[in-house]
This record gives sequence, structure tokens and C-alpha cells, in this order.
Amino acid sequence: MTSVKPAQQEDIPIIRNLAENIWPEAYGDIITAEQISYMLDLIYSEAALERQMKAGHQFLLAMHESIPIGFASFSKKSEAEPTVYRLHKLYVLPRQQGQGVASGLLDHISEESKKAGGMQLELNVNKFNTAKIFYEKKGFTVLREEVIDIGEGYVMDDYVMVRSIS
Repeated sequence: MTSVKPAQQEDIPIIRNLAENIWPEAYGDIITAEQISYMLDLIYSEAALERQMKAGHQFLLAMHESIPIGFASFSKKSEAEPTVYRLHKLYVLPRQQGQGVASGLLDHISEESKKAGGMQLELNVNKFNTAKIFYEKKGFTVLREEVIDIGEGYVMDDYVMVRSIS
């Protein structure tokens, strides 16, 4: 049985460990090993995850029995757009994919965002990531393309996708 629980600051090492186990497979055919390493340090260091939590990102852990198998994070996009929520992260261990874990996390985020007054959920996905197909099946459509400079000569070449949650 898979459950979803809110993650706290003490769960940061678990989130980091999951990311380190998921990212090489999720992105290994899309970006270089060097960029994966750079981005893991940039986004998933303990200090970076702590900053994200303090900035209002709500993290969730997907648990199978008592074992963490995935995670997600989301937040209100901005005070200027209070009805738009951002899905920042949604990752499941490769051996657990295809079992509804990501759908469960996404449903939980949609419900929590809706309760808080959200009407839209927005995300970025790498243009070459097969997760785009998953998001399309979940009702997301491409809003625009976006290239984000993340430093050290690396960029994120993404689609911004959106769907209604009202």
C-alpha cells in the first residue's frame, strides 16, 4: 500500500537520496552526467532543499509501507498569481514507476492546491523527458517553451505545461 506524507526538514536526507537514485536514470539519456551532478548539487543539496522549504515549497514523500519511493514539491506560484500553483518536483524510483505512485502524488498536490484556492497547476518539464507524455495524460498542455540558464554553461530546455485544477 502506498501512502503520501508531508515531508519535514528532517526528511531532507531522504529526499536527497531519492533524487540521487532517480536522476541518473531519468535524465541519463537527456543531459550529461556532469550536468546531472551539477544540478543535483544546485537543487538537492541540504542547504538548497532547506531554502526551498523556507520559501514555502511543500514537500511530500510517497511511502510503500515504511520505505520512501518517491517525492514531490509544490507551492503557490506567486502573490501576484494566487490561484496558480507550481509543481516543482515529481519523482518516483524507476522500479516503482507505472504503479500509480506519481499519479497519487499529483492527485494529492491538486487537491491541496485546490483547497488553498488554486485553479491552475503549472510545471516545467525537459523537452526530451518522456514524463511529458505522463503529464499530457493527466490533462496538462504546453503553454510555452522556456530555456533557463542555470550557470556553469548549463541550461534547462523546458516546456511549461499547465492544467486546470478547479
